[in-house]
Amino acid sequence: MSKINVAIIGTGNIGTDLMLKLERSDTLELKALIGIDPESDGVFRAIERGYQTFTHGLEDFLQSNGEMADIFFDATSAKAHVRHAKLLKEAGKQVLDLTPAARGPFVVPPVNLDSNLDVPNINLITCGGQATIPMVHAVNRISPVEYAEIVATISSKSAGPGTRANIDEFTQTTKRGIEEIGGAKQGKAIIILNPAEPPILMRDTVYAVVEEGKLNKEKIKESVNQMVTSVQSYVPGYRLRSEPIFEGNRVTIFLEVEGAGDYLPEYSGNLDIMTAAAVKVAEELALNKLNNSAVL
Repeated sequence: MSKINVAIIGTGNIGTDLMLKLERSDTLELKALIGIDPESDGVFRAIERGYQTFTHGLEDFLQSNGEMADIFFDATSAKAHVRHAKLLKEAGKQVLDLTPAARGPFVVPPVNLDSNLDVPNINLITCGGQATIPMVHAVNRISPVEYAEIVATISSKSAGPGTRANIDEFTQTTKRGIEEIGGAKQGKAIIILNPAEPPILMRDTVYAVVEEGKLNKEKIKESVNQMVTSVQSYVPGYRLRSEPIFEGNRVTIFLEVEGAGDYLPEYSGNLDIMTAAAVKVAEELALNKLNNSAVL
């Protein structure tokens, strides 16, 4: 099968994990890692594996090497992505944004990817959003959700400088995703950094209040389990910690996300779900591009 060329912006933990995941893809060919720190571990590992690295930033790369890739992953920060989004739009490139910058439409693969295959800038919301919005959507497609609140608890060790710098963006962007993609009329997001040793796996709690008289327990259970299976197709460590709990018109769902252990530790499910979702989305974008090319 032909492959679509891709590049990663950001040579930190997320960019490096993406690099390793892309090696398993049948539709994506990694051509370059782009960053600003020539001493980063990601740069060293990329060189060892035979990838080209560029350490003078995205603008420099696009000016001289822009044709190397058609799809870009931005694994930097929300503030940096604002600049990158403008440069990539001008260059006519498609980008997957792994920051909470929210410059493009929000996408959660099993919920709304099919309707966003041709947009130039796709936002993957947040780790909490990728983990919990599928559950809000699973409930909402059965019983209309009036209010949804999610609590994402992650190991403090898995929260690097980027995560800590983007806490405000995390809560705001995840709230929007709960409403716009999950379907809740009102949403709220909370993130907790847990310093426990040994580090805990990512755990998420979803509280959904549905319309009075509209709760259908059996169909909600079925919908939730179907959604878990969909997410597990690209995040194998995603699972329910128990069956949904019903109290009056409230549904409570407990989740756990274990990372694949590619570059990041297994307890870093919060980062792993972002890179896994990014690869899943990019593979669908690539198939869409290849199919369109075949038709032409």
